[in-house]
Amino acid sequence: MISRVQIKHIVCKIKSTGEEDIFSRIREGIGFVTKSPELLGAFSLDMFAVLFGGAVAMLPVFASDVLHVGPEGLGFLRACPAIGAIMMSFYLMVHPPVHNSGRTLLLAVSAFGLCMIGFAFSHFFWLSALLLLLSGLFDNVSVVIRGTILQLYTPEHMRGRVASVNSIFIGSSNELGAFESGITAKFMGLIPSVAFGGIMTLVVVGAITHVNPVLRKLSLK
Repeated sequence: MISRVQIKHIVCKIKSTGEEDIFSRIREGIGFVTKSPELLGAFSLDMFAVLFGGAVAMLPVFASDVLHVGPEGLGFLRACPAIGAIMMSFYLMVHPPVHNSGRTLLLAVSAFGLCMIGFAFSHFFWLSALLLLLSGLFDNVSVVIRGTILQLYTPEHMRGRVASVNSIFIGSSNELGAFESGITAKFMGLIPSVAFGGIMTLVVVGAITHVNPVLRKLSLK
């Protein structure tokens, strides 16, 4: 019979082996992404757009101090990006972005950044709501194209690992983006911090356009 000590040793060995396998798979996924200009460009573009351009964390302050609306207004503002994303989803079902996809991706992220800049300086509730709706609309274009690139440019045996890397990119940038918004609002002020985020989104688009011509010329047709 196997003693309790031996069982515990076997369990610990299995756990340690599993952990090594997980980390090695993550490293393999990251390595594959860094060697693929299509994937690296699309992931980096979306990650930095979310990191710098998101204004969701600041919406309660905008609602109360800038737009002077109550909880109902704040709820509507938070729903606007999702409404825009749903509208764009129906459009993309009929008109998928398979022609000049890389250029469309870059333009969509640029438009997202411009929406954030416009939102930062808007003092009118309905204009702010419209800009947030448009930001969700353009962000959905980015999400669809990035997801399609992931599926088409990743071998089947690597798809899970690359999808995990993508989740890490986007999941961490959401949290870090909220942190960045709070820090910049503390030192720059509310409106300048959101405008700065939109400007940085445009800077990132310009940089990726320059250093990654493969993404700019990408077509998913």
